[in-house]
Amino acid sequence: MNIDKEEKNRLISSLYFPLILVLTIIIVEAFQSYFALNLIKYGIYPQKVSSLIGIIFTPFIHADFNHVFNNSIPLLILGTSLFYFYKPIALKLIVLIVLMGGFWTWILARESYHVGASGLVYGLFSFLLVSGFIRMNKQLIALSLFVVVVYGSLVWGIFPIKGNISYEAHFWGFFSGIILAIFYRKHGKQKEVFVWDEEEEEEENKYWESGYNSIDVNLTIKKTKE
Repeated sequence: MNIDKEEKNRLISSLYFPLILVLTIIIVEAFQSYFALNLIKYGIYPQKVSSLIGIIFTPFIHADFNHVFNNSIPLLILGTSLFYFYKPIALKLIVLIVLMGGFWTWILARESYHVGASGLVYGLFSFLLVSGFIRMNKQLIALSLFVVVVYGSLVWGIFPIKGNISYEAHFWGFFSGIILAIFYRKHGKQKEVFVWDEEEEEEENKYWESGYNSIDVNLTIKKTKE
């Protein structure tokens, strides 16, 4: 009962930051829509120096509410998973994915404004996917498989299939997640290695020794009777 309560509290606390992030994105889009503003100009425009600040703003700026919805659900699910299983480094990872993916998009993407949290979504996706297999931890591998099953189709988004979608932001976010999964592979849960307890091993040895002794005794009695 206490374990269930602890797990429930852990899950709720893991939801806090992703929920705040999504609510902030919704508020920004509502503000843009209500006042008929064009915040897209504050996104990333490749190789434009004044647009460097867009690396920070981009995850909060979206084209419309449909764009917001498409990013919000995976942000909640993947973000909560990140904080649940990788809490000590979760916030750091989010910041690094945004900065790394955003900067590479600024350097190498097409000349157009790139906005939305999809780069972060792809970074979370690739980190959770790769990290579990690198660490070879059963729990984290299960999470990796869950990510594959639920969001495996995201992989197609890193290819230039649709011209109106920033596949560059997707690709660099995805790439950032892989790099960070490798870099932080020693942080958090690792492969479970079974270690024999010395006391248990001694008791087991005593058991076998006593077994051999009893055999010797029985043989001795048998020979005596003969």
